[in-house]
Amino acid sequence: MVEADIVTAIRSRLMSALAPPGERLRPLRVDGYAVGWVNSQRAARLAGFGDVFRTEDDAIRFVPSLADARARTAALERVTRTLAAEGALTSWRDERYAVAPDVGAAPWFILERAAARYFGVRTFAAHVNGLVGEAGEVSMWFARRSANTATDPGMLDNLVGGGIAAGQTIADTVTKESWEEAGVDAALAASAYATGTVEIRRVRPDGLQRETIFIHDLKLPRDFTPLGQDGEVVEHRLVGLDAAALLIANSSGPDVVTVDASLVVLDCLFRQRAIINGSPDTAALVSFLHPTPSSFA
Repeated sequence: MVEADIVTAIRSRLMSALAPPGERLRPLRVDGYAVGWVNSQRAARLAGFGDVFRTEDDAIRFVPSLADARARTAALERVTRTLAAEGALTSWRDERYAVAPDVGAAPWFILERAAARYFGVRTFAAHVNGLVGEAGEVSMWFARRSANTATDPGMLDNLVGGGIAAGQTIADTVTKESWEEAGVDAALAASAYATGTVEIRRVRPDGLQRETIFIHDLKLPRDFTPLGQDGEVVEHRLVGLDAAALLIANSSGPDVVTVDASLVVLDCLFRQRAIINGSPDTAALVSFLHPTPSSFA
């Protein structure tokens, strides 16, 4: 059982990391839906693309001539290339996200991954907890991100985690990322089982992160050692659940876990009954995993 002071420390860290925006955000609307959120500075920059956006006080909309996904996507390709050249985006990924109501739904448009937070669009990801042992003696694998990754360089992460690219399914992403980040072959990755979702909404220097994470658990043999294949992971570490709780409580130092991975670990700690809901601190932690609907839903 995770000690109460560690639960309090996790609450304190996540409360700070997931604090609501300190400024007004303006919605990017398509067909009446708020599909993105941008601050005043970014809204002013987007107003400069007058042939793409119509910027008003209450919202940003595409000009009427950009009436379908194909037209919006083509226009955004030019906009995002310009923003990237200005240094307004993180490193260009040459990977596209479908901005849509849900995974597999018809998209409003396709967007370069590096621009997702700039526009504050909802993205989707699949993460995998690599677990060893049985109930009561479960350990969990962590991965350390390379210092060269575009986001959260050098931080600890779940064993497997990756964004769901346009045209890919949740299962596709689990299989692909399991191999690339941990050397888990397709047959073993297929045994990962879905356990639910968590939502993350937080302000970052590059914009607003709004992501739905599809969580999976993968039971690994005791003699399995993860090995990254694509250079994005430089270290793996197997720890008990109490130690995992200590890691996600860290807010400084060399062993800080990414916020999204911390939520995935926290969800697992609840399911493994290493943390049991029943106090103000644990109730707050549950609210971080499943925030109530808001203007940034």
